[in-house]
Amino acid sequence: MFSEKEEFKKAFSRKLQAELGVYVENATEFDIYRALGSLVQDKIGEGWLQTQQQYKDKKEKQVYYFSMEFLMGRLLGNNLLNLQVLEMVEEGLSDYGFSLSRIEDQEHDAGLGNGGLGRLAACFLDSLASLELPGHGCGLRYRYGMFDQRFMNGYQVELPDNWLSDQFIWEVRRPEEAIEVKFGGHVSTANNGSGELAFRYKNYNTLRAVPYDVPVVGYNNEVVNTLRLWSAEPTEKDILTVAKQQNDYTNMLNHQRSLESISDFLYPDDSTDEGKTLRLKQEYFLVSSGVQSAVRQFEQLELPWSSFSNQVALHINDTHPALVIPELMRILLDEKELGWEEAWEVTQSTVSYTNHTTLSEALETWPVDLVRNLLPRIFMIIEEMNERFCQSLWKTYPGDFDRIASLAIIADGQVKMAHLSIVGSHSINGVAKLHTEILKKREMKTFFETFPNRFTNKTNGITHRRWLMHANRPLSQLISDHIGEQWKDHPEQLTDLLAKQEDPSLLDSLYDVKQQNKESFANWVHKETGIMVDSSSIFDVHIKRLHGYKRQLLNALHIMHLYNEIKSGHARNMVPRTFFFGAKAAPGYHFAKKVIKLINRISDVVNNDTDVNEQLNVVFLENYSVSMAERIIPAANISEQISTASKEASGTGNMKLMMNGALTIGTLDGANIEINEVVGDNNMYTFGLRSNEILRYYKEGGYSSKEVYDTDERIRHTLDQLIHYSPFSKGETEFKDLYDALLTYNDEFFVLKDFASYVEAQQQIDDDYKQTREWCRKSLINIAHSGKFSSDQTIQSYASDIWRLQQVKTLR
Repeated sequence: MFSEKEEFKKAFSRKLQAELGVYVENATEFDIYRALGSLVQDKIGEGWLQTQQQYKDKKEKQVYYFSMEFLMGRLLGNNLLNLQVLEMVEEGLSDYGFSLSRIEDQEHDAGLGNGGLGRLAACFLDSLASLELPGHGCGLRYRYGMFDQRFMNGYQVELPDNWLSDQFIWEVRRPEEAIEVKFGGHVSTANNGSGELAFRYKNYNTLRAVPYDVPVVGYNNEVVNTLRLWSAEPTEKDILTVAKQQNDYTNMLNHQRSLESISDFLYPDDSTDEGKTLRLKQEYFLVSSGVQSAVRQFEQLELPWSSFSNQVALHINDTHPALVIPELMRILLDEKELGWEEAWEVTQSTVSYTNHTTLSEALETWPVDLVRNLLPRIFMIIEEMNERFCQSLWKTYPGDFDRIASLAIIADGQVKMAHLSIVGSHSINGVAKLHTEILKKREMKTFFETFPNRFTNKTNGITHRRWLMHANRPLSQLISDHIGEQWKDHPEQLTDLLAKQEDPSLLDSLYDVKQQNKESFANWVHKETGIMVDSSSIFDVHIKRLHGYKRQLLNALHIMHLYNEIKSGHARNMVPRTFFFGAKAAPGYHFAKKVIKLINRISDVVNNDTDVNEQLNVVFLENYSVSMAERIIPAANISEQISTASKEASGTGNMKLMMNGALTIGTLDGANIEINEVVGDNNMYTFGLRSNEILRYYKEGGYSSKEVYDTDERIRHTLDQLIHYSPFSKGETEFKDLYDALLTYNDEFFVLKDFASYVEAQQQIDDDYKQTREWCRKSLINIAHSGKFSSDQTIQSYASDIWRLQQVKTLR
């Protein structure tokens, strides 16, 4: 690309003039971003072509990672880092009078996801490329992101996230590789002349899927893998077919928009029949496009179908892409004319599945009639799978109707996508030790008894390149100054820091880095929100999707309690604290939106009360995103990981905050347990019920939130402030629903039960933070152990245990 700064500056100046027709001195920051991105793409393109050709020439096995979400974040800085030219480019732009960080701000976050599922997928793609493993993402190119969150009078308002309004400079449209996806119609059967049934799919609608490829750049190597995003772009024939079926040729644009809507939004609202149909169409559109594309690439190798699983791994990230299984069967049976047994062997040995939840409402099911009408051939295959599976169960468990019914893929008029994913794959993994044990012992106990060798654990991970090396360059440099740079390639070597945990100069420098990050973040917050925050206060951070089980409400009630303590004069020695929230609530999730309103009301009360605001501030940041997280996480002192035990599958925000030196306050849930195992009780703050206690309450009952309310004056006073006149309620009934959720409906997520323990843990944080050097030592211990949670280790485990991928070392 360029080996030194002056060479870069000349190349950049030429690119700016040739592509945009402007000189550097007249360029805007957006001009600089576009030209720099184009220059980087030129370099990436060389490695991209070389990588794909080598995979083909050497017949390397490749994994295709199917996910509805890929929260990639901004790519400019990450690509510069992985290409090893970040500092050179920064210096070159500075010579021209431009700040690289401001140029990075010109890039929109790609609107390709919502939360942890998508961020995990992005980390995995980064690790695959950086470990020189042949692996690609398969997703949808949504025209609009989840939504652009704004607060109006404290309420969440959803605006369109038109992230493609400016050019997405990293994508390459490949219309020559478009795929035809089929919906509707009907299937007829006939004898094929050799005594076997042949299936004919007729009168279906077609929709063209066009791939847009985004390069995924490996760190300090020549590997460039691909994130392939599919866009619904109907042809004239597709539109005319719909018009003919509806006998309406006067609304051709409406027909076009109807077809295009399949890739408009992530997770269409499925509360109506129309919404359900659109969501199922969306999932099948992704699956059919991706599987057909993978099959097409395999056929270029000219190998027998028996070799398919030796060359291709198809991974299902949660149940949304579960139709990968019947779609691959359809292609093998109907188009490649394999027999059922052979096709089933190929499919099972090719597909693997990650489960991400223990929440029953998150385990997808679809009405039989919907699947049958929209995807008739796919439904027939699922039906046959179910019949054969149930027959095999009958042989193993004769007469055990209840067991067979509980395992069936189709039951009670529903197609169960988790069951489909388990039956049709060779590997099922959870994403943290506790989560996997709950799957095996409770949620999927009967499946585990049926397929004990298929279940495995793969604890989630994060890419240290984005979340430490790029997001927190001062800390990254400090680490390298003390233990060298080998940790960048081998993050497990961060444990070398443990030998220096008593080094006062390192601990003091660590404090200085954290303060530098806090001051930078405080300045950004003031610029964006107008709120002045004290950078010497404890920065307490709660950033994750807004959901009842993630218990932002517990945090909010604790802040109300602190407010009451300060107002009554009982918190005179409290260390000043600033609480930061970042979260979106699903548009139809009434409870979550009420929690947002409450936190914003608390913020308004606390920040404007002169008796309190020197000790306590609350900031709810609008439109939380990956790029915002990169600002918040390096500045955090406290990481709030307070989900109801047994509900959080893993979590990855806990890992990112830990890696940047924040101390965790959390329940023993998800990956918090594994963090606790490595850092010890002295270096994080655990509280609350354990998962076995929660599960026992759910199974046997015995919990009374009203009893807790009646016996704890702090809780009673705080909850009464929600419905009686107080600074928070203002005499209105705004928060009656939250009050009722906690008392009338017996506190589903045990907020009140864990309140006292949470308050005690928070008080311990307050006491410990006053011991500055000891606090920094705890922070250093967390950083040192964070390499265990690198996604490099997670992906290496997937590659060796599940996908059987080989590292490609000859690209350099």
